[in-house]
Amino acid sequence: MSSQGYELVFSEGQDAGEDVVVVTATGQAGPGGHPVYADATGIVRAEISDRGEVRVLASGGGQNPARVVRVRPLE
Repeated sequence: MSSQGYELVFSEGQDAGEDVVVVTATGQAGPGGHPVYADATGIVRAEISDRGEVRVLASGGGQNPARVVRVRPLE
């Protein structure tokens, strides 16, 4: 599931809306050894494995990263 970019889909629950953030490859590896992707601001950063597992990474102090509901590769 390797891609140059992904959509990260965040949701507060089934009845809540979704927030979608587009991330692209940074050329860096995360703590699990998988590629790190970031949005254009660099605030949203995530390590995404080749099996589509996502680990949202804190990009600054005091952040409490949200859980990712799902990830979709960009075409």
